[in-house]
Amino acid sequence: QVQLVESGGGLVQPGGSLKLRCVASTSGFKIYVMCWYRQAPGNQHELVADIDTDGRTTYEDSVKGRFTISRDNARNTVYLQMNSLKPEDTAVYYCNARHPVIRFYNYWGQGTQVTVSL
Repeated sequence: QVQLVESGGGLVQPGGSLKLRCVASTSGFKIYVMCWYRQAPGNQHELVADIDTDGRTTYEDSVKGRFTISRDNARNTVYLQMNSLKPEDTAVYYCNARHPVIRFYNYWGQGTQVTVSL
C-alpha cells in the first residue's frame, strides 16, 4: 500500500502561481509513473500532467506552457508548479501513483483544493 499526501493548494488571484507537492510513502517511488489529476464541480476527473520513471512528461493541452511537473526520487516527491493561473484551473487536484506494469498498483491522494479567484 502506498500513501500519497498532497499539499500546497490554496486561494490565488488570476495570473498567480502555486506549487503543489505530493509525498509518497514507498521506497519504490522511482518506479511509479506519477500523475496529477483535477476535478472541478460538475466535471469529470481530468489528467493534468504525468511524469514517467525516466522524467518524460505529458500535459493536458490547456495547461501546456503554464504548468510544470517534476519529481525528486530521493525525496519520494512529485511537484506541480502552476503559473499564470486562470479561474478555470479551479479544482481539487489529486496526486496519483501508477505502477507501469502492474495495473492493480494504482494509488490516490486525498486531494488539495486550488481556487483561482479575485
